[in-house]
Amino acid sequence: MCGIVGAVAERNVLPILMEGLRRLEYRGYDSAGVALLADEDHLLQRCRAQGKVAQLAQALAADPIAGHCGIAHTRWATHGQPLESNAHPHICNHRIALVHNGIIENHQALRAAQLGRYRFTSETDTEVIVHQVFDHLERGGTLLQAVQRTTLDLQGAYALAVIDSAAPDLLVVARRGSPLVIGLGIGENFIASDVAALLPVTQRFIFLEEGDAAQITLNSVTIYDAAGAAVERTVHESSLNPQAVQLGNHRHYMHKEIFEQPDAVQQTLEGRIGGAGVIYDLFPQLTQAARQQLAEIRQIQIVACGTSYHAGLTARYWFEAILGIACQVEVASEFRYRSPVVLPNTLFITISQSGETADTLAALQLVKQRHPEMLTLTICNAPESSLTRASMLTLLTHAGPEIGVASTKAFTTQLTALSLLLLALGKLQQRIPAEQEEKMVLSLRRLPGLLQQALQLEPQIAALATEFADKHNALFLGRGTHYPIAMEGALKLKEISYIHAEAYPAGELKHGPLALVDDQMPIVVVAPNDALLEKLKSNLHEVQARGGRMIIFTEQEVDIAPSDAVTVLPVISGLGPITAPILLTIPLQLLAYHVALIKGTDVDQPRNLAKSVTVE
Repeated sequence: MCGIVGAVAERNVLPILMEGLRRLEYRGYDSAGVALLADEDHLLQRCRAQGKVAQLAQALAADPIAGHCGIAHTRWATHGQPLESNAHPHICNHRIALVHNGIIENHQALRAAQLGRYRFTSETDTEVIVHQVFDHLERGGTLLQAVQRTTLDLQGAYALAVIDSAAPDLLVVARRGSPLVIGLGIGENFIASDVAALLPVTQRFIFLEEGDAAQITLNSVTIYDAAGAAVERTVHESSLNPQAVQLGNHRHYMHKEIFEQPDAVQQTLEGRIGGAGVIYDLFPQLTQAARQQLAEIRQIQIVACGTSYHAGLTARYWFEAILGIACQVEVASEFRYRSPVVLPNTLFITISQSGETADTLAALQLVKQRHPEMLTLTICNAPESSLTRASMLTLLTHAGPEIGVASTKAFTTQLTALSLLLLALGKLQQRIPAEQEEKMVLSLRRLPGLLQQALQLEPQIAALATEFADKHNALFLGRGTHYPIAMEGALKLKEISYIHAEAYPAGELKHGPLALVDDQMPIVVVAPNDALLEKLKSNLHEVQARGGRMIIFTEQEVDIAPSDAVTVLPVISGLGPITAPILLTIPLQLLAYHVALIKGTDVDQPRNLAKSVTVE
């Protein structure tokens, strides 16, 4: 969602802030802005622009500003249209400037109380915060105290960064519900909503905890917890390479990340499978009591959003069919707002690429509050994220930075991690015979090489994409574990090409979707060589009889005859129940990518979407 960058240094921080904003563009946004304290008179200087960071850079080139202390922001509209007047930073009485990620739920009540005392220039919920900070500052005390008092007035989620023209070498920050990180330098310090923004200037980071506030100067960082007590937080050395978020020879980040999947999967498997079996001790932090608890698990509850939800749906088939363990999967935004019944001996799993997904984090906190003894596990790509810190157990995916909004390598590495969990749990509970375990592990060992082979189909898939040039709707079909894969394929197409796409279990065709079938509706089918293949073939005959145009991705040994209305593209051969869903994802990703190229959309930053959904 929105992105925050801030810096206090002995040099002009504008280049640092602008580079940070560029590195946060992947999060999705509609406007950008920066505020600096001038070096000589400490007056606030602000520049904002509707649109991309490039538009902000043009505005700054026309009217340059500079300073040693400043904050910057990319906004994803929640309250108020994407206009320059609604862009951050917001300023109060030419003294306080503030940027904000999150949503303030009681902003209308605060605005009503402030009317008559402050002039409002935006439609945002954020503007009430900057007025509230100024109000508390006028009553006496420091900027830190004013921010701390303001947070007590706020209901909702926030990450705040504030500067004051009366304190020109000071940044004050606070967070609740939205992530914020402090970057440590030598004679300079930084803040951001994402580590990626600061990689060019530091590798040392402090991740603020829920309710923390901090004051940051050139040479010091002082952190206070939610109770106002000074605390020490761990300094983390990031292993991320600044070059890891560069495009290289690829036209788009999405394309780069699709082709990084063999390496990402290999990294996720590394050190977790032995010669012929899984190393079931995937969790070195596991206590003996927790290990015993894991051995007694009788059901699994998975909560996630978007692509991560599709990964959970796929794994449900695995857990139930292979281990015989009941598994429920639910969208986090639904789970948290009903009265969920979570039975004893449940492993509660959250899945998230960023580890900051607001609804998923809230669902985890709900379960921890109601069932503090429950074993919780997060599958995540961000080792220092809010979700990983809040969970008892963490299974990292090692996908590396994913910049494209449409998730690709995060999905396949999540499925890989879930397959490792399946094997580890099956081994611990003696639910998988040694022979079956060995077969599954060998299949996983082959997976990176098979992914590499599947990527070689790009030219054929690019040719198929031309059939979508004038289309506005598409239908995706699958059965069993490949129904969620069809769902993921439909999501990718709609995300980046803006074609309306739906996925259905193929067996549901006669219950409604068949009414949509005609020669203008492309139908994409995921058809592995599994126990449901013959059933699926019958469904395909129903489509063909009604003039449907089908594109079928399958295994090489599957006997489906192509025709004028049916294109069959064999992806690979000899797949098993674990590797087939992962591999058959590849052509769906490539199809969506090449359709988006034809449609001329913004592949990496599709309209209205954000990479990390850190608000409800």
